[in-house]
This record gives sequence, structure tokens and C-alpha cells, in this order.
Amino acid sequence: MKKIIAIASFATLLVVSCTTKAPVATATPSAPTSTPEQIAQGKTIFENSCGRCHKLPDPTSHNSVQWVGIMNSMAPKAKLTDDQHQWVYDYIVSVKK
Repeated sequence: MKKIIAIASFATLLVVSCTTKAPVATATPSAPTSTPEQIAQGKTIFENSCGRCHKLPDPTSHNSVQWVGIMNSMAPKAKLTDDQHQWVYDYIVSVKK
């Protein structure tokens, strides 16, 4: 499971680092890979699993790359499956500022 998370994180960082830099005003977040139903499930998991141990962070308080690190450290503590990890991440990065 840790290998899958590490590979997914590496792939995300690779994709983010290889894209051309757009002006901040026109930058758009990458599209989530989960379905709308899975993103809704990710929101529920975020609220229930993360909120069980601490105050929920504002999803807009970090960018998508920062969330990769946060999710990689917190998902094992919350005992999330790989799918749940992806759904929560996709929910968090789908929230607009």
C-alpha cells in the first residue's frame, strides 16, 4: 500500500512539475480522477475520519501539491484504503477558493 501511495505521489509531482507555468490568474487545478459520487464519498470520509482526531483543515488552505504530502502522512493514521485516499484528495483539491 505504501508503494502505491508513493508511486501515486511521485506521478502527481511529475505531472505538476512537467506542466507549463500559466499566469496565476488563469491557472486551473487539475481535474480529479474520481467520479462525482466518489468525490462526495471523499467529503464524507474527510469529515468523519479526519474530524474524528482533529479540527478539519480548510481545503483551500493548501495547494494540491501540499495536500499530497499532508494526505500521504495522514491517510495511514486514518486507515484509509488507496481508493479512499484518492477520493479524499480529489474532494479536497476540488474545493474552490
